[in-house]
Amino acid sequence: MSELTVVVPAYNEAAVLDAFHQRLCAVLDSLALDSAVLYVDDGSTDGTWPAIEALRVGDRRVRALKLSRNFGKEAALTAGLDHVTRGAAVVIDADLQDPPELIPELVAQWRAGFDVVYATRSARAGETRLKRLTAAGFYRAMERLSDTPLPRDTGDFRLLSRRALDALATLRERQRFMKGLFAWIGYRQTAVRYQREPRHSGRTKWNYWRLTQLAIEGITSFSSAPLRLATWVGLGSSVLAFVYGLWVLTKALIWGDAVRGYPTLMLVILFLGGVQLLALGVIGEYLGRSYAESKQRPLYFVEEEHL
Repeated sequence: MSELTVVVPAYNEAAVLDAFHQRLCAVLDSLALDSAVLYVDDGSTDGTWPAIEALRVGDRRVRALKLSRNFGKEAALTAGLDHVTRGAAVVIDADLQDPPELIPELVAQWRAGFDVVYATRSARAGETRLKRLTAAGFYRAMERLSDTPLPRDTGDFRLLSRRALDALATLRERQRFMKGLFAWIGYRQTAVRYQREPRHSGRTKWNYWRLTQLAIEGITSFSSAPLRLATWVGLGSSVLAFVYGLWVLTKALIWGDAVRGYPTLMLVILFLGGVQLLALGVIGEYLGRSYAESKQRPLYFVEEEHL
């Protein structure tokens, strides 16, 4: 337990890197262990990479990876963890919503024998009520849908022991939902609670579209519940259609039937067609992920590295 690497994925974070690094260095200086900081530039289009290089010149603990393009946060996080070859790692974002000052508490739990120490948000300052409600709904939905329990209100900010990192390195799936992978590996895990701060500067890269995509990624990666739901919806629709057909037949045999019922006919056709399209869409999501996995493309490419 003598080495610790802080992995920081960064995408267009030039405005906040200096302030983040100053606070992080103050924390690392207080820890009685060897430490390093690994910044991963995920194809930024601003001055993030020059800022990282400047930090590397001024601090011997700084290491840097520059990916060949923007692969997304999950891939950038994977790249950083892949390059931690010794000791444990802490994952933290550069926007200062997750306080570096919490790292000593994570380290204390690691020293107590835990392999994964995750930071759970007790409050989410600087976020709209809608975002807090949707985030809470997502975590609670994952609790019910996933076979792997995910801790509530917990992001990527956490500490991973050496054996947790080694286990994570064996999981090379292309459709990556890191919060789920962190939980899936198991081992001894515990939480440290904190209050999340607003962004220090700049704008969040996670709009509602990207958050929705991440939620779909998480649900389809760690649960087959949507497929089961499509099956049950299809079965229920078939039963209703069968019962309705018997009623129409009985009515025609007893009372006869003039040429009526066009609205009802259209309603039934549209309802069953919608159910079929819903089921096909769910199946398509899983089929698309299987296709992406079958191509076996690398998760990322590194353009430049200083380790």
